[in-house]
Parts: sequence; structure tokens; C-alpha cells
Amino acid sequence: MWLLALVIAGLSAIPLARGVARAASPAAADTSSSDSSKIVELRLSDEVEPVMAEYISDGIAQANSENAQLILITMDTPGGLDTSMRKIIQSILRSRVPVVTYVYPTGSRAASAGFFILLSADVDAMSPGTETGAASPIEEIGGATVQIDPTLRSKIVNDAEAFLRSYVSKRGRNVALAMTAVSDAKAFSDSEALKGNLIDLIATSPENLLAQLNGRIITRLDGTKETLSLPKPVIVPVGMSGREQFLSRVVQPDVFFVLLIIGVLGLYAEFTHPGMFAPGVIGAIALVLALFAMQLLPVNFTGLVLIVGAIVLFVIEAKFPLHGILGVGGVIAMVLGALMLIRTPLTGMGVSLGVALGVALPFGVLIIALMRLVLRSRHWKQSTGKEELVGTEAEVVQPIGAAGAAGLVRIHGELWRAVVSDGPVPQGARVRVKRISGLTLEVESLEPSQAK
Repeated sequence: MWLLALVIAGLSAIPLARGVARAASPAAADTSSSDSSKIVELRLSDEVEPVMAEYISDGIAQANSENAQLILITMDTPGGLDTSMRKIIQSILRSRVPVVTYVYPTGSRAASAGFFILLSADVDAMSPGTETGAASPIEEIGGATVQIDPTLRSKIVNDAEAFLRSYVSKRGRNVALAMTAVSDAKAFSDSEALKGNLIDLIATSPENLLAQLNGRIITRLDGTKETLSLPKPVIVPVGMSGREQFLSRVVQPDVFFVLLIIGVLGLYAEFTHPGMFAPGVIGAIALVLALFAMQLLPVNFTGLVLIVGAIVLFVIEAKFPLHGILGVGGVIAMVLGALMLIRTPLTGMGVSLGVALGVALPFGVLIIALMRLVLRSRHWKQSTGKEELVGTEAEVVQPIGAAGAAGLVRIHGELWRAVVSDGPVPQGARVRVKRISGLTLEVESLEPSQAK
């Protein structure tokens, strides 16, 4: 219990630890000159998820509190969760300090949720050889797009388009072309995005980007004009702390699913085989981390029900072997539950099919094997205590009389008082222990001819 309390306490201290890590900037001394311009650089990489959203939002808030001249968000993301995307965009739109989004380096992308974030900034730019777009709402199972209810899809598309229009139009960009990324899943190269007035600049490097921005007049969200003055830009990178990097992995759908299964398996092993300790400790820690991720991710209740149902099928298969039918059904149920476990219709982020299969198959085998060991152990002979003597052979060292008259037998080098119900047994005969009553053994003769 103290270990679980320690883990929970550590997780609850995340915001404080995050703020302390960002307060100490290694490049702060470089911005002490009055004519230098402080550029706070944030890095949006991998999926857009809750910890990433916290990192970007807190970085923007810190830059505002420190009166930075510009916030630069470099991007390389395939998309992510709708709620996290909106949190980042809200922070960008509310920022007093101008924000620049930049798809960088070459080969990067700002797809799906990344497209929405790219277009929300005061200035958006791309480096050569990058792409953006493909922001159509989707529903996926194992990487395959499936048909969803037309009315629901219409609501999702209309909501996404309205959200995009709400700020793209105020930024003076091509609203009609931006809408095609949502309605038709169109994607754009850097040159196509610039030609279509979706982005403002193409820059080969952050330094080249800042050089192009110096003296540029931009239009803020409220319509006011502002001239960017960046004569001596000093880029101050603000990266994720070690704690944030760890938690950003914990809230990845694949990692969350693996932690959930490890937690269940560890506790199951501890309950079915008490005293092992290690599986229980590991399972408890994994389950706490999974519960932490669960409160941040859009978990689908149907997925959880299918996973629980799969575990039940595995246990029944172990108890009533039906040629693997229930085991196969459990694997199918767990895979489907994993694929449905996390769902966001806007970006389709969820557990991958490979991870779902790679976890469900060994999990099913282990659950069935552990349960069969438990069931088999119920029929094992007692190996400790007086009960282990039942069924053991003994030698009569003092004759056992009839009608309950006691004698003595030697068993495991010990002398025990013994009685017999089927007639007297002479000295030297072999008997077998039938049951134990207190300190008296009830035996049966193995030499009936001598019992006459």
C-alpha cells in the first residue's frame, strides 16, 4: 500500500515538477542584452496527447509571463486526440505573445490534428519537403477505416469545419481550401500550401525563418496589426522534462493497453499464487499508471467490457476445456476491446492491431495456464502437516486389536497410535493410513490373510 501511495503522490506532483523544470532556462543569460529578442521554442512531436498538450500550453503561458518576443512551435506530428488538439489551439489563440508554427525538419508532417494547430498560429510556415492536411474525421479499427453513421459523421465534420473556420478566417488564410482537408481529406506539400494561401512562409531552417519574420507585419486574432522586431533573435529551447517524457509515453494508447494488461495479469498471478509478491507489486504499479492514463484518455466503456469479458472466457476455458473454443473467443474479444478502447472520431487515434494481437494471445495463454495450475493443485496430495500421512504405508510395531483396541505403527521414523476397524493386525504387518483423528491414525491392513 505504501508503494501505491508513493506512486500516486508522484503523479499528483506533476504540474509542480513541470513548472520547476521550465523555470530554469539554460539560455537565459543569452537574453540579458537589451537589444536581443528572446524566442521560446517548443517542440510538438509524435502524437498530440494530454501530456503533450500540457507541455505546449504551459510553455506558451511561461513565454507570456516572461515577456518573450516570439513563441516558435516546431512540428512533426501524425495527429492525435481532439481534446488535446483543442487545448493547444486555445492556448495559441489566447497568447499575448505572437506564435509561429513551423513544420520542421525536412520530411516532417503536420497531419490531422497537426493541420488544425498549424493554421491556428499568427504565422505558419513549412520547411521544404514537408506536408500537411489530411484532417478528415475518421473512425478506425486496427488501422482500417470503417463506415460510421452518416448523421454522426455529418455532425463531426460540421463541428470540425466550424472550429477551423472560426480562426482561419481571422488569420486571413484560404478558408475554402482549408475546408477540403476536412471534408475531402486533402493533403498539401509545402509549395501547394504556400500557393494556396494556407501558410505564410517556406523556410529552410529556424534561423532562416526568423530572418524572414524580422520586420514582418502580422495580423493578430483580434484584427490588430503588429510588427515583429527580431534584430538579434536568441532561441531558447524549452523541452519536456524527464517526468513529462515518461508520462507522454504512458498515455500513448498502445502503452496504456499494455500497462492495463500487465496490471491485471500481475494481480491475477498474485491472487492465484499468494506469496510470490513480485507479480503483485509489478501489477499494482502498472495498474496505477494505467489508471492515470485512463483519466486523461477518451476511454470507450465498450472496449473495457470486451476486455473483461475476454478474461472471463479465459478463466472458463481453463476450468471447462472445450477444445479451445472459449480461448479463441477470448482472444477475439480482447483484440476487439483493445481496438475500441480509445477512440476519437476526429483523428482515429487508438491501440494498433499489432499490439492488440501481440498482447491478447500471450495473455490468454498465461491466464489459462495459471488457472489450470490452481485447479490442478486442489487435487494434489497435502505435502505438509499431519494430512500428508493419509495414504502412506506404515509398519505395525505393536499389534492392533479388534473393536478399536489401539496399537502402534511406525511411519516416517515416528511411532503413532493406530486403530483398525476390520479386525486385528499382527506385529510386522503393513497397513495404510485412511484418516487421522487427533493423534490417532485409522489404518487398513495391506495383508488381509494375516488379519484372520
